[in-house]
Amino acid sequence: MRVAVLHDHLRFIGGGERVALTLASAFDADLYVTDLDPSLPSRAGMPAVRIHEIARVPSRPPLRQDRQARAFATATIPHHDVYVFSGNWSVFAAPRFRPNLWYCHTPVRVFYDLHDAFLATLPRIGRFVAQRWIRRTRAKYERAVQGVQEIVANSRNVARRIERFLSRTADVVYPPVEVAAYRFERVGDAWLAVSRISHEKRVDLLVETFRRLPHEKLLVVGGAQLGVSAERLIRSLNPPANVEFLGEIPEPRLRELYATCRGLVATSRDEDFGLAPLEAMASGKVVIAVNDGGYRESIVDGETGWLVPPTAESIAKAIARGTPDLLGRMRSACEKRARSFDSALFVERMRALIEASVRGS
Repeated sequence: MRVAVLHDHLRFIGGGERVALTLASAFDADLYVTDLDPSLPSRAGMPAVRIHEIARVPSRPPLRQDRQARAFATATIPHHDVYVFSGNWSVFAAPRFRPNLWYCHTPVRVFYDLHDAFLATLPRIGRFVAQRWIRRTRAKYERAVQGVQEIVANSRNVARRIERFLSRTADVVYPPVEVAAYRFERVGDAWLAVSRISHEKRVDLLVETFRRLPHEKLLVVGGAQLGVSAERLIRSLNPPANVEFLGEIPEPRLRELYATCRGLVATSRDEDFGLAPLEAMASGKVVIAVNDGGYRESIVDGETGWLVPPTAESIAKAIARGTPDLLGRMRSACEKRARSFDSALFVERMRALIEASVRGS
């Protein structure tokens, strides 16, 4: 079975990129992307994946998204037995390549549930331009989605968005975590946050929480979302001395931080699902997360962490509750929970769906 995986880009390591690389590795697939950073597969621990760059695209939105959509809509890709789309813009290839399956991380959020919040961040002229672009591009996007034969959502949260905004049903297959790659060393002194630097990740909430906790330390790992200046955004937050931004770091270093941190703090707005909580739990660490989105599907409140309202006061109270002794006693529950999301289960479930797509073609 010759499998092609199409993913938006490989410029940074995020949850979607890990899923695309895992699929390509598990099925010995050809991976087609825009904007390839050749070092990224090795940094993500999957150096043998065959990757083909179909286009270079600008870094500035929305020109970037327009060029990505056009690249996938017109890409020349050799024949494969099945095509698996991952991300938002690779789906523009769907009308041309069949049989196909879309692993949907989320419908484009600025088109739908984050539409108003996104526009509110823009100046008046920028808001007018963005509204016109969204109206035009959303119609094209929805036509492309009509070419998708089967949709797989990465969470029940995303499946509900797909039904609400795209009027389609989706199977749910949770994204993978390579449980055996993570380890527990100790309950350390510093808390950890692993997130892209962008507004919807509510980095400001992280900073404000630890501004209230001068005796606690927070390490923030993650690069900027494309089109966002991490340096400018961080400077605007005026972080206190106990909050340190590390940027994107090598995979072995990230696993070391998971192994030695006190726990993970996760604050994204209505997170699609979120891999960082699984990675933390695989390392035997609790997760303190805001009580919305995909966090509700991975974290067992009171057993593997705490789900709290999205306020600095609530998060600070949960952090104060997490004494080293209590966090150590929660280790086994965290590790057990992570095993139910192991990558072997992900591959098994995706294999069944991909083979069904081929049989149904």
